[in-house]
Amino acid sequence: MSTENNKNKKYLTITFGCQMNEHDSEQIAGILENNGYNPAYDLNEADLIIINTCCVRETAENKVYGLLGRLGKIKKTKPDLIIGVGGCMSQQEHVAKRLKQRFPYVDVVFGTFNLHTLGDLLAKARETKQQVIDIWHEAGMEECILPVKRVPGIRAWVNITLGCNNFCTYCIVPYVRGRERSRSPESIIKEINELGQEGYKDITLLGQNVNSYGKDLKEGIDFADLLTKVNSIDGIYRIRYMTSHPRDFNDKLITTITGLSKVCEHIHLPVQAGSNRILKKMNRGYTREDYFDLIEKIRVAIPDVSLTTDVMVGFPGETEADFRDTYELMQEIKFDSAFTFVYNKREGTPAARMEEQVPDEVKSERIQKIIELQNKITLENNKSDVGKVLECLVEGPSKTNSELMSARTRTNKIVVFRGGNNVIGKVVPLKITGCSLTHLEGENYAL
Repeated sequence: MSTENNKNKKYLTITFGCQMNEHDSEQIAGILENNGYNPAYDLNEADLIIINTCCVRETAENKVYGLLGRLGKIKKTKPDLIIGVGGCMSQQEHVAKRLKQRFPYVDVVFGTFNLHTLGDLLAKARETKQQVIDIWHEAGMEECILPVKRVPGIRAWVNITLGCNNFCTYCIVPYVRGRERSRSPESIIKEINELGQEGYKDITLLGQNVNSYGKDLKEGIDFADLLTKVNSIDGIYRIRYMTSHPRDFNDKLITTITGLSKVCEHIHLPVQAGSNRILKKMNRGYTREDYFDLIEKIRVAIPDVSLTTDVMVGFPGETEADFRDTYELMQEIKFDSAFTFVYNKREGTPAARMEEQVPDEVKSERIQKIIELQNKITLENNKSDVGKVLECLVEGPSKTNSELMSARTRTNKIVVFRGGNNVIGKVVPLKITGCSLTHLEGENYAL
């Protein structure tokens, strides 16, 4: 792609899904800016719009189709607009066919394995005036390091693995992201070193299952070893990671975390369900009792730990007794927060073919009970922080109140307080004076 031809053109990325997708969009932006594009800030000024999709939830897919309908109307008045669709949705063969048939004005469709070819695909679409669909069904053999255009600030995300080997029966990720591949420790350390030099302070290591990092490498390194290496990097204040799989959260990792000063006391540990029967049908690889034992080990080793989770209701065959097991597990563990979901079919997964699909009205009733319970627990946990003095890394002005600053605790809670821009990027002690369901309120204890 000629950068000269694109220097006056603007791009816009629209992202659906998880932090992995957000980071992919940073790579898309890096590729486009390396090819001469400049960022746009709304749909109407963009010459190129790339939609980075998610297929984990049906609602995300429906939002993409709705957005494409709106973009089709814009393209009628702006025929030179280039529209691209990538990410997990387009990796599915039936979705790619649907995009071709239903949205012929989409210029480029690409998948998760060939993101690095985006520049060439866009050039081909412009030159031929034809729809270009290029979906790879597996990753290349070599590790591909892509340019990244990161959001300014002090937080950054770094992929340490791609893909997944777990094959939970409800999950489409292994089919659209492929089998698990670990990045080399050298490339991860190099990237984080550069982030530290650029002023980023809070790093999140990303993977579908970070705990299994290194199993496919020859170096004999595991996730605990990687955390130890990252902990020694200058300029980085805090290290986070997600997502962890309960089955692979071992004793070595717990011991290692307790000895690393930069690794934060926040663990996102998806339980998905509290019923052994449902956990087995999900192919999660652990029991309810295993999960409780792991939580106890973690809390003994890290007393101030914040635990968050994912919970799904309405999995095929889930009875009222199964649901009650999940509800009671949440009552007992008291997570600080939870991502709660209703199960919906994902074509190509084993669960989609299971009998005893739970009626929508039952799923709706159960999810409301879970949300109400978790909101109550979250507020109670937040109230328990009132009166404490917490070390908080200041990120910048609050997104909801420009007169306040926003900081983040080591346990990943947001604290809003009165302060100036001079404290951005600094760790300050904040005395917690109040709270809501979504954040804490504080005042600078050092003043």
